[in-house]
Amino acid sequence: MTDVAKPEKIRCDACPVMCYIAEGNSGACDRYANHGGELVRLDPLTIIQSGQDLVPFMGEGATEEWDGDIFKGERQFVTAVGAGTTYPDYKPAPFIASQEVEGVDMVTVVTEGIFSYCGVKVKIDTDRHIGHERDVVRVDGEPIGHVMTSEYGSKMLSLGGVEHLTGGSKKEGRVTCDALLRLCNREPVTMVIGEEDHATEVVVEAGKPPIINGVTESLMRVGCGSATIGMFPKQWIGHVDDVVVVDDHITGVLSEHETGKQLDVPATGIKIKGRRSTPGRYFQVAEPGTGWGGTDIEDPLAILGPFNPKTAWEGLRLFMVSTTGEQFSYYELDADLVPQLRDVPAKLAASAALIAENCEPSVCSVLFMGGAGGSLRAGVTENPVRLTKSVKDALTHVSCGGADAYVWPGGGITVMVDVLDMPTNSFGYVPTPALVAPIEFTLRVRDYAALGGHVDHMRRVSDINSDQARHVRQKPNAGDPMDLGNYNWKADAE
Repeated sequence: MTDVAKPEKIRCDACPVMCYIAEGNSGACDRYANHGGELVRLDPLTIIQSGQDLVPFMGEGATEEWDGDIFKGERQFVTAVGAGTTYPDYKPAPFIASQEVEGVDMVTVVTEGIFSYCGVKVKIDTDRHIGHERDVVRVDGEPIGHVMTSEYGSKMLSLGGVEHLTGGSKKEGRVTCDALLRLCNREPVTMVIGEEDHATEVVVEAGKPPIINGVTESLMRVGCGSATIGMFPKQWIGHVDDVVVVDDHITGVLSEHETGKQLDVPATGIKIKGRRSTPGRYFQVAEPGTGWGGTDIEDPLAILGPFNPKTAWEGLRLFMVSTTGEQFSYYELDADLVPQLRDVPAKLAASAALIAENCEPSVCSVLFMGGAGGSLRAGVTENPVRLTKSVKDALTHVSCGGADAYVWPGGGITVMVDVLDMPTNSFGYVPTPALVAPIEFTLRVRDYAALGGHVDHMRRVSDINSDQARHVRQKPNAGDPMDLGNYNWKADAE
């Protein structure tokens, strides 16, 4: 009986894991596979062709009519999605594509970077309290980041980073990498913020409203309590004697506020529990929470002290509203100067509706952030620091999956990009653990040669991967021009 020799496994060198892959199987990252003894990339290179009918600004002195194509949609732009990686670092980037653009020879160097130094910054538009600054964010019980300084109407999270990816336990690294991958690929991630006695569950998905403790948010604040007082006073004058806009940060009181003074609103003898800042502005009226204006209260009267009998009067009309206009109540003082709940007059209900109308939709924003280090820069040029200088000198344009990336000042090439601007499923991972993200460097060919680029490896765009390339075109009336829908990447690559 003749022994049938088993096919030998092949070794993948696309990342530091260096998987041995058997015939018909893929590596740990699911991005490379053994096909007939050859290492193949499962996802094809992505080429974007986009053009949009936008209206140009045609001022005086315009010499020609604009054709509606700011992206030069007839030309192709090679992204790094599906391009492959450069490991170890001495290899040139997988694709160095050249083409002529308006008479200028340009080159785009594309590679999928292995980012151990990466994370995401999450902006959550909500007044609801999700955690105190520096509270730990956990997924599946593992710490993956923390709460940052709040911004106007938004809570901020910093997730990932090398300390969580490689500095903790193996499970922490795996969970962190998986959460980052799902967030960057526009998938929902459920996270718990804070300790058990005050933990908040938040579901974050790029481009979607946050779900906080099972409740889907709808609006972000129009402004703080003081700003709201300043924006809408004419909706109240003549219909009410005083207005309190409840806010976790700055609660506003119309009669004391400069707005009220200028509109001749008389003093009402109202007393607010909290720390008075400037007239009509109060801090710390309650604890943070998921109630009125991001506080922990459900009854707005809880922030009021007794009215001053020397100033207040029976029948005084008081309107209390939140910074999103979603909660509002109307009261009148009785003979003992105690607020009594009454039906909300139509004019005041309309003012709350106006506040809500001026609130923008609550949404989660996910920005990928990573440092382009050795393997990325060495894949572009044999003298990596020249690429950094070229980026800083604005000779080289940096993009991620075709989307403009913000390059942070200072040393290195630290990029940040909105994942919603990138094609869907742009991100992968390697189990080191680290994210794999696309990055492109575009510059003039002569500048590329001057910085010591791998000119010998340049190819024309039209010659690159023409049989396996994934072409992304804008569909008529598509909500997302980069949306790939149910495109079967692997079938196209076979």
